[in-house]
Amino acid sequence: MDSMNTAFVVLNLLTTLLMINGGYAADPDLVKDFIPPSGNFDVSFFTFTAFRKVLFGAPIANGSPFKVTKASELEFAALKGQSVSYATLQYAPRGINPAHIHPRSAELLLVLEGKLKVGFVDSSNKLFTKILKVGDVFLFPKGLVHFQFNKDSKNPAVAVSAFGSSNASTVSLPSTLFASGIDRDLLTKSFKTDEETIQELITANMG
Repeated sequence: MDSMNTAFVVLNLLTTLLMINGGYAADPDLVKDFIPPSGNFDVSFFTFTAFRKVLFGAPIANGSPFKVTKASELEFAALKGQSVSYATLQYAPRGINPAHIHPRSAELLLVLEGKLKVGFVDSSNKLFTKILKVGDVFLFPKGLVHFQFNKDSKNPAVAVSAFGSSNASTVSLPSTLFASGIDRDLLTKSFKTDEETIQELITANMG
């Protein structure tokens, strides 16, 4: 096989791999307007009302540092196949949304109440942080580790996030690392610490 043919074959293989990867990187396209439920349905199928409590006065429960209310395809069936979803985020004073990732979507966060310290770490291990005020919007790129923190010790904060997937999914790093059954010896060596510290982290995240 000459060099021209070899290059052509390699190009075709790369193109095919990119197309396959792209298929997994986003929600699949629908071949109809929407996915209807079984049986009869009306306009209520396209309506989601759970955010009313969040946006109009229901405070976060006592003792809870953070609460998320999702409108993904799991809670709002009309979103299936539509490649979009929302979540409202409530932070108690000093409340934190721990480091996590969304493997299937970027996140666009809008602050509605209070202030938030937010940040993410890119693939070169560079940290980007910002203090957001009401009306500010921040982008967390798809698949990157990120967090939000309400530094105010007296006042709560509220934000809303939009996602480019009907099920962006959330992988919480503390829970994934310390509450999933990963071998303790492996964790001890990975974090270059002692078994007692790892056990404390496991206990804290299993509760």
